[in-house]
Amino acid sequence: MSRSPLLVRPTTRTGKIHDVTPASAGWTHVGFALHRLTPGEVFGGASEDRELCLVIVSGKGKFAVDGEEFGELGERMSPFEGAPWALYVPAGRHWAVDATTDLELAICSAPGGGDYAAKVIPPGTHPRITRGKGANIRHVYNIMPEDDASAHALLVVEVITPQGNTSSYPPHKHDEDNLPHESFLEETYYHRMNPPQGFGFQRVYTDDRSLDEAMAIEDGDVVLVPRGYHPVATTAGYDLYYLNVMAGPKRVWKFHNAAEHEWMLKD
Repeated sequence: MSRSPLLVRPTTRTGKIHDVTPASAGWTHVGFALHRLTPGEVFGGASEDRELCLVIVSGKGKFAVDGEEFGELGERMSPFEGAPWALYVPAGRHWAVDATTDLELAICSAPGGGDYAAKVIPPGTHPRITRGKGANIRHVYNIMPEDDASAHALLVVEVITPQGNTSSYPPHKHDEDNLPHESFLEETYYHRMNPPQGFGFQRVYTDDRSLDEAMAIEDGDVVLVPRGYHPVATTAGYDLYYLNVMAGPKRVWKFHNAAEHEWMLKD
């Protein structure tokens, strides 16, 4: 059976693990890269015409933007150990990190613009939110939500879904530029499992089923969501972490629930 074109597996275990670009994804806005660095390894680059959110998935490092030192950032050694540290880098800047421990760094990107400043986003900047009930409970750590007006296009969030639960559920979509009813946002999911040998499932589909992909997701996978609904489920014994990157023509997250499943939201 051929792999879904929406499922991106890691290319290696060290160095550049992922490099999803608008060109490779076949869309316009969202980019996602992931690097794993060893202690003492130095890495960085230029944001050029894109803005970045550097999310420390695990580990610690000393960060700088255009020579401005932001010190050692990071705290957790696993994405399942609490809220993240992150650093926002506007377009047109150079950034660098010197890893002080093993470091897993996500580089979330979107087209830049406006007059924004580089800034640290420490844990607790936005409160943890618990959504759902029963087997649909999940825990949300907003990193760059829409009500934080410090970015041009990027929306970034982490979610922890306890073992056996569903997430991004009931199914919702955000693929129409039809505000105030719905916004158009491309999206990536970066998945991690705890313990790492676990697996889960994600489906990406449209109402007319012109797109309908069901995927088994494993530790380190990325799923592309160009359009359609995109629910996730993990299996018994395995907690699921995912990091979402969203961007579109407007920095607004307004979604539409699948009508046939919306009854679950009623008390």
